Amino acid sequence: MTNFLKLASASVLALALTACASPTESFDSDSSKTAEKAEMTKPAMAQTNIVEAAAATESLSSLVALVTQAQLVDTLASPGPFTVFAPTNDAFSAVPEATVTALMQDENRKTLQGILTYHVVAGTITSTDLVAAIEANGGSYTAKTVAGGDLTFRIMDGKVKIADANGNLSTVTAADLMQSNGVVHVVNSVLMPN
Repeated sequence: MTNFLKLASASVLALALTACASPTESFDSDSSKTAEKAEMTKPAMAQTNIVEAAAATESLSSLVALVTQAQLVDTLASPGPFTVFAPTNDAFSAVPEATVTALMQDENRKTLQGILTYHVVAGTITSTDLVAAIEANGGSYTAKTVAGGDLTFRIMDGKVKIADANGNLSTVTAADLMQSNGVVHVVNSVLMPN
């Protein structure tokens, strides 16, 4: 419960720090603003860590609840750096409710940790870095996740798409949300390891 109180306090601070920041850029060629862009902005001096910024973003509340249940708050608040591909609440709502409920059980914590760390790559990979790596590797770039699995990145229809271990595609909807311990890219579906 103490971690939850720390997280709640941190989210108030994160909200205050991000309130005046400018909207983020997206990988999308469409420049229309999304809810994620408006909510989770990149502070000029990146004063918040990844967990604080996610906690201050309403559209990422499901992710924050799962990270808390998985006991990954301290890890993702550590110096890192990390690159996180953060699924929105809408992305989690596409996962069967029974699956999410099961993952929230203590006995399934290791499975939940594996799924969540599959969304994390060590180091800071900005959109510029990612696009350059895709182009340098003939249109496809593979990165190893903290969970040990691979994510494959491609540009399709002017958007960065991520293929998970099962071949399912996710689209980056907001990019380069720079934080003190890395960067967050918001995605529209949950990435699943084998």
